[in-house]
Amino acid sequence: MSVGRLQVAPDVVLQQEPVLHQLPRRLLDDGCASGGGRIALLERQPRIVGLFAFRARLGERQDRTEIAAQPAFTEAEIGIILSLGPWGKFVPPDPTNRVSGNPDAIDFGTHLFFDQRLSGKGTVSCSSCHVPERNWTDNRRRGFGMAEVDRNTPPVTNLHSQHWFGWGGSADSLWSQSLRPIVNERELAASPRKVAQLIRNDDQLACRYRKAFGAPPSATDDEAVFVDVGKALAAFQETLMSGMTPFDWFRIALAKGEQPASMNYSEAAQRGLKIFIGKGACASCHSGPNFTNGEFFNTGLSKFAPAGKPDPGREAGIRQLVESRFNLAGPYNDDKTGASAARTRQVSLEKVGRSEFKVPSLRNLILTAPYGRDGQVDTLAEVVRHYSETDPARLHARDGRPAKPLNLTAREQTDLVVFLESLSTFNNPWRPEDRTQCY
Repeated sequence: MSVGRLQVAPDVVLQQEPVLHQLPRRLLDDGCASGGGRIALLERQPRIVGLFAFRARLGERQDRTEIAAQPAFTEAEIGIILSLGPWGKFVPPDPTNRVSGNPDAIDFGTHLFFDQRLSGKGTVSCSSCHVPERNWTDNRRRGFGMAEVDRNTPPVTNLHSQHWFGWGGSADSLWSQSLRPIVNERELAASPRKVAQLIRNDDQLACRYRKAFGAPPSATDDEAVFVDVGKALAAFQETLMSGMTPFDWFRIALAKGEQPASMNYSEAAQRGLKIFIGKGACASCHSGPNFTNGEFFNTGLSKFAPAGKPDPGREAGIRQLVESRFNLAGPYNDDKTGASAARTRQVSLEKVGRSEFKVPSLRNLILTAPYGRDGQVDTLAEVVRHYSETDPARLHARDGRPAKPLNLTAREQTDLVVFLESLSTFNNPWRPEDRTQCY
């Protein structure tokens, strides 16, 4: 059997080990962002699948009859595989944000993202939880700003073209989502007035604001300046795209009509892909190039109850969305056609169940452990095992009725994990630029 370029005897069982969140911070800090360290070595071998997160466990022989031959994909399966791309295509600017795609706004947003003065006590920034070297997350079970929060920190990569933001979907735009942590008392714990005064009183930030928005920050309207800060932060975050993965190269070759046998993509990953789009039905939720349909489900994976009460998830998210002055039906939406606010106006609690959370993207999955809304699951193997063995009463299908567990064999679980690993790349294309003065 082949895993990337690693040759493993057929009677060796692959077992996932905990990954980046359990490694010394020194190793990570020497990695992607600086261009050095062991992570950088893997950038030069992007098609090795699983070398970093797997070890071979000897002595656990498996019946040779369970070792499947290299899979052959049907035309229908190829159609589904092709729907999971292409990756990296051009995304038009966000019509709800007048500075989306504006280079000056991106520069302004970059400075704000790393500026601790944006917090109430001047001690934390957006980058305190969304760390570039950690795939823009923090690898903690739950985020920690001024205090620990109730949910795991999601990465801020690949957020373009999404309709809902946050685990509960309490924001309907990236710019409004960027405002929420600034005023949350356990995150940055600031206020619109504090933020507006910072922009007005700092010559460099005021200069960058003027270049991005075409006018100086308002001297009296704190909320307008605060919203513009969110829009500049969104302009920066829109640029954070993960790179091409082993799966993406496989898909491109498949689209060209090349036979899977001729490609450098492991048989285990191909078998796992076949499970992903077939028996596992994973692609029904993790669909499209970003491997998410952006909607909300109760999968039973997360069990943490903050303050002893179940996290209401989407139910609370909708209530917060509707009540927010910063939603797309409010006065700060730059899309004057009103089309972008249609989903917000139609959102309803009528068909929402308790503890439903947003389906996360699967891209760069091995870099974002631990998993789940509450960060209680350490490894991909545990995630796959949950869906394979879970009590049907805890897993609900789209029609609300109990779904069936997958009942995957040990070999199938391993293959599925190998495929999920192939959706990651250790190549972090973002690099900090020189902090030039604004004039």
